[in-house]
Amino acid sequence: MKIAMVGLGRMGANMARRLIRGGHSVVGYNRTDRVTKELVAEAGLISAFSLKDLAELLEPPRVVWLMIPAGATTEDHIDQLIHILSPGDILVDGGNAYFQDTLRRAILLADRGFHFLDVGVSGGIWGLKEGFSLMIGGDEKIVEHLTPIFQTLAPGPDLGWGRVGPHGAGHYVKMVHNGIEYGMMEALAEGFDLMRSCKDFDFDLYQISKIWQHGSVVRSWLLDLLSAALAEDQDLHELKGWVADSGEGRWTVFEAINNDVPAPVITLSLFRRFESRQEERYAAKLLAAMRNQFGGHEVRKSEEQEKT
Repeated sequence: MKIAMVGLGRMGANMARRLIRGGHSVVGYNRTDRVTKELVAEAGLISAFSLKDLAELLEPPRVVWLMIPAGATTEDHIDQLIHILSPGDILVDGGNAYFQDTLRRAILLADRGFHFLDVGVSGGIWGLKEGFSLMIGGDEKIVEHLTPIFQTLAPGPDLGWGRVGPHGAGHYVKMVHNGIEYGMMEALAEGFDLMRSCKDFDFDLYQISKIWQHGSVVRSWLLDLLSAALAEDQDLHELKGWVADSGEGRWTVFEAINNDVPAPVITLSLFRRFESRQEERYAAKLLAAMRNQFGGHEVRKSEEQEKT
């Protein structure tokens, strides 16, 4: 098939590479021309240096896949494409959009005569080699039309991809997927932190991660990635414990609250990420102050106070 990929970042570029290797013709557009030119030379990408150029390089019904940041960037690109593409063309949003935004965009595009799919994409930088997990929302006929694309991107023709429901369902499932990911990562991090703190046994954390990779009930791809990090430096000297969140964990917690579904592990893992960004928590200072006030418990002065 012939398809356009808008957004050639780490995920988009590898998706384009995998499609080209699978025999598809890919037109690529990126905000920075350098990335586009590199993929032309390396992978055989067909270059486009504007959305208008991209549309002219496709034949109706055009298929345009967006792999760009959720929010304003996606909104802007869809608004531009509405005025460039033609009714009957297909837009695919593969970004981590909030499902409520997706539902609104699906109505807007349908009113203009466009077809639309929302696809939650997982696989990170390993997707080129291992394949991408694809959670698809939208019309069954459009999913069927694009099946060769999904089969090439996925780990196998019948593995790791599928239509999970109507518009919005793909991004909803990806939202929950990432919320679960938060909890799994937090549990692994806490467990290894606990073993590192136990000085009685002087554990080799890398060795333990390798043991757990085979036969253990906690074996997983996340454990594989943790093991790879420990192989380089068990103390992680070059890293700072600052952890971002890209939105999906927050949306998962919001949905849990809205639907009266208890999700304490996911919620706590999100708050732990917030905590990682604070150099020194004011709340912790207040806890120490209150314990000192009611019980005379020990407090530790700040570094600046100790110098005076």
